Parts: sequence; structure tokens; C-alpha cells
Amino acid sequence: MTAWKTKLRSLADAAGLVGARDTLGLPLATGQPSAFLHALGERDDFEELIVFSALLSDLFRIFTRRGVQLRSGFFGPVERGLRAAGHDVRFVPADFRRFRDIATALSPRIVATAATPPDAAGQMSLSLHAGASVDELHRAGRDPERLLIVEVNPALPRTFGIPPEFPHTVSVEEADVIVESDRTPLILPDPPSTPIDRKIAANALPYIASGSTIQVGIGGVPGELADLLVEHSGSDYGVHTEMFTTGLMRLHQAGKVTNQKGIYDGYSITTFAAGTQELYDWLDGREEVRFLPVDRVNSPAIIAQNRQFVSINGALALDLFGQIAADRVGAHQYSGIGGHMDFVSGAAFSTGGHSLICLPSTVEIEGKRSSRISARLEPGACITTPRHEVDVVVTEFGAAELAQRSEEERADALIAIAHPEFRDELREAWGRINR
Repeated sequence: MTAWKTKLRSLADAAGLVGARDTLGLPLATGQPSAFLHALGERDDFEELIVFSALLSDLFRIFTRRGVQLRSGFFGPVERGLRAAGHDVRFVPADFRRFRDIATALSPRIVATAATPPDAAGQMSLSLHAGASVDELHRAGRDPERLLIVEVNPALPRTFGIPPEFPHTVSVEEADVIVESDRTPLILPDPPSTPIDRKIAANALPYIASGSTIQVGIGGVPGELADLLVEHSGSDYGVHTEMFTTGLMRLHQAGKVTNQKGIYDGYSITTFAAGTQELYDWLDGREEVRFLPVDRVNSPAIIAQNRQFVSINGALALDLFGQIAADRVGAHQYSGIGGHMDFVSGAAFSTGGHSLICLPSTVEIEGKRSSRISARLEPGACITTPRHEVDVVVTEFGAAELAQRSEEERADALIAIAHPEFRDELREAWGRINR
């Protein structure tokens, strides 16, 4: 405890340690030291501060300052808003696993993270985030030329890794500077599900048999699907997921999770968590949920070792060849690549596994309804997952099984689950493409 007190600094003092020309590495979302970042935003003397992070958890003023460049691997509402307002926010195309390589290449002089206050052994749990920053924060802690800033917050749940290889902690000894915060962690309430979400979830449910290992994200469809699994007669599920959600907590609470899945048996495996305060309270001290680095969690080889692995992911659009655009459509970077292809690919090699791409059949923009399924992706769209990796696509009108099918069979299956208003148009367009 004495060592902790000697390293304790005020937020203003810690912010003052960042140079006018400097580099800063941050975790994704719930791992971000929000009080430190808000304090950093009080300064306006930066000449060239380069920050690498992803999915900002708050509107931090620092990223509106002249001379500050944010390099983000995953956009959320904050990044989209900052970029639209003309601030220097740049997208770095990489899946979540490769964030570690980007951080290593940047080798930021300063690495900052959120954590719990230290326990009796001087260990601070990394709480809601392991992700891609674990190796880099330990390297910064060992390097006398670099700076490791740890923001301790008693509002964060104490969570666990699988020691000794994956301890999911940082020690007081490693930290160069410790600051204190009592800010509420990022809260992501369950979005209200729509009738379309419920239909999509119902169409996805038959692919999740008892004994399946599950990966889901956040959103109306994953939340609705989790509720269906709670109510359904199935059981004996495992959890191996990039993001641990409130819906997965409910599945645990219903007694449906046994985690006899073939690897890391007995544990739900994740690399970060985001959701409600109820979720964070439940995770505190919860030993059956373990946080591992993203290069482990999102490894297709590890994913494939789980029995009957079923991944559930979303998409923005796809074409009749089965090419998926999940992060960028047209001129707009919407989100990021994340673990999309990792889980699609890993599920394909899991015995009895499936990957499900779930999306509404249409989108309404400025009062005009358009089909999310098109003959060809529009110019500017980027492919998140290539056609040869895609297994099952699910809309409110059914499920199209694409794996092992010819291009013609794929197109027919996708047209059958498109909105009826657009099916004739899609058939005509496919006929022109496939003469």
C-alpha cells in the first residue's frame, strides 16, 4: 500500500507528463482511463500528439484539440461524430487481434489503462478489458524510457484471467504513475428489440443446438437471441466471445451455461465486457468468467477447438455473391473489422459449428427504404468478410445457407430472404450479371 501512495499523482499532474509532441496508447472502450483523458483535454498546447485506441467510451475534449491525431481501429458514435466535425480522426484497418501488432509498432511512450484498486498483494485487476493492450502496458512498465499510467477506480469490477500465463492484472510495482477516479464505467443499456429483431432471432435459433459454444455481440438481435435461449429448452451451452454482454449474463443466471466446450472448460472466455451496471456488479469476483488477451480469444485456431461453435455477427450490407460489408458502406466508416472474420472462420472449422450473419433485410435512409442485399456492393463499400468464408445469412424472412453452394444457388438463397419488395429487382440484376 505504501508503494501505491508513493506513485499516486493528481489527474492534472499526470496529464502534465504528456509531452507536446508525444505518443499515447489506450485500450478499447471499457479499458480506457476516462478521468485521465478528461484531464488531458484541459490542455491545448499540443503540437503532435498521436493516440492509438478504439471505440471511445466518452466524448473526450482532447480529441478536439489542434495537434492531436486519433488513430482508431474501431469507430463508434464518438469517432464518427468527431470525424464529421472535422477533427483529426483516422481509421486504421485491422482486425482486433492485430491491434497488438499496431501498438507494438507504434511503441507509444505512454500507455494508460483503467484498473481496480490494488489488492493486498499489490495487484490491480484490468477489470472489463484485456484486449490487445496487455503486452504493451507490461512492456511500458518495464521500460525506464516509457511511462505506464494506471487509473484506479473502485467502481470497476475485479475480474480474472487464467494465471500464470494470463494473469489479467498489472502490479503497483510496474506502474509509473497511479491516478484515482470514481467515474461510472461505460454503460451500454440493452437496446430495445424490434419486431424485426425478434423475427431474425427466431430464424437464427434453430442453428444453436444444446451443447453449442456461443459468440455474440451487442444489439437488438443478440439481446433477443439471448432471451430466446433463456426461454428455450436447450442447455449445456459454452461461451467463448470477444465481448461479454448483459445477455450472456442472463444466460448464466438461467443455469444454461456449463462451459464443457473442449477448451478452457469451466470458464466463459472473453476479452472485454460492456453492458449494464447489473452486468458489472455480477462480474465482480465472478470466477467462471475469464478475461484473456484478444490474440488468444479471437484466434480462429482456438475458436475452432470449441465444440459446436456458433458465432452471431451483424452486417451493414451484402451482395448476391455473399460478400459482407460490416464496417464501411459508401463514403462512411461506420465501425470496424473487429473479430468478424476471426469468428466466421473459426466457427467453420468447429465440428458442428456455424457462423450466422444476422441483419434486417432493409434500411431506411432519409425516408427511403433500400435493400441491404444488393446485386453488387455499392462503390466505396469495403469487404469485411469475403464470400468464401460466409456460412449462413439470416434476415427476418429466413436463413440462407451459403457454404458449399454454387454462386447461382447462393444468389437464389439470398434473394429468397430479401424483402419481397426487392426480390424481382434482384433477380433481374443477377440475370444481367450472370449471363
